[in-house]
Amino acid sequence: MPRFSKAVSSLRSSEIRDLMTLASRPDIISFAGGMPGNELFPVEEVEELFRGLDLKKKQAAFQYGPTPGLPSLLESLAGFLETKGLPVNENRLLITTGSQQGLNLLAKAFIDPGEPVLVENPCFIGALSAFRANEAELRGVPVDSDGISMEALHQELDRKEKSKFLYITPYFHNPAGLLYTTERKAQLINALQGKNIPLIEDDAYGDLYFYEEDRPRLMPIKAINPAGINVCYTGSFSKILGPGLRLGWMLVPEKIYQKCELIKQSADACSPSFTQVLADAFIRSGQIYTYIAGVRQEYKRRAGAMVDALREYLPDYVQWNEPRGGFYIWLTLPEGADATPIMMEAVEGGAVFVAGKTFDPEGKRNNSLRLSYCNNTPEQIAEGIPIVTAAIRKYCG
Repeated sequence: MPRFSKAVSSLRSSEIRDLMTLASRPDIISFAGGMPGNELFPVEEVEELFRGLDLKKKQAAFQYGPTPGLPSLLESLAGFLETKGLPVNENRLLITTGSQQGLNLLAKAFIDPGEPVLVENPCFIGALSAFRANEAELRGVPVDSDGISMEALHQELDRKEKSKFLYITPYFHNPAGLLYTTERKAQLINALQGKNIPLIEDDAYGDLYFYEEDRPRLMPIKAINPAGINVCYTGSFSKILGPGLRLGWMLVPEKIYQKCELIKQSADACSPSFTQVLADAFIRSGQIYTYIAGVRQEYKRRAGAMVDALREYLPDYVQWNEPRGGFYIWLTLPEGADATPIMMEAVEGGAVFVAGKTFDPEGKRNNSLRLSYCNNTPEQIAEGIPIVTAAIRKYCG
């Protein structure tokens, strides 16, 4: 019997990944994965951009690249991030193999086995996996409609044993779908100042807002650039170009960058040069802005279809949020309800979602579920939501 490490022995496949096989069945309408719609990818545009590159750039696409990223992409991405007000010149930018690698690099940089880290509850499963893989003690802090609960956060910050960092997803949260208010972000900044606890600010969905009036709320904490807090900002091309590129980034202070670059060297040497060349061309062409604007409206249309269906079919005792961007709607069932048998009932009817315990740092609380509208047409949503709501009624009355 192989003797695996403690870190590896504690890993478990996430429920979302386990559901992907089920979701691939043609008879199942999947509200499980946070995957962009295949039909929305800019395939022809990217093909044309690549054909238009000179031979030297095409050759570079097949070659190894520098660990931090191709200089051309670092330059164009810096310009893209500066449009959000991010302090690129005061920090270092590192290209990662998806934002998931960024979370793993930061976890390795900060966590020793058994050390506590603060995460939202519910929390993005990829972050939970990265932190568990480095044997962190996960301390979940609940969220409300405005963001992370400040009362609960202060209780954690006042503990004698200081947490290594706080991880948040403030912009169309995965899985809760919420958008932090400006006031809650200001309270969070005030709470962290002087605590010597880095903040990991994960912004995978901020570009996918539905309403112009929300734009002031989308200013990253990293762009606010608060004194006395090491803010590590992570992002991704997955939702604004395509997850198959496997490209993300982190914008972090110099000392943190140095450690993360060393860790990345030992992990994969460099992220894919081929897709870096494509992403760079896409940014420089200006098409990234028009593409994001287009998919933003399509996701708004799909979200609207799900909202309409939930209003029609969902029981009044279920609490839920109307999305203002991103990919997700979070349903909270009555206390004591169990989303797992509801999910299995829905599967029998032809639809699937993700049960809430997947996103609980302790993997226990299960009276909630996540619905994703990003990978379905309005017609599929209208067909699938009644299946989900019928399963809820069967088990919750």
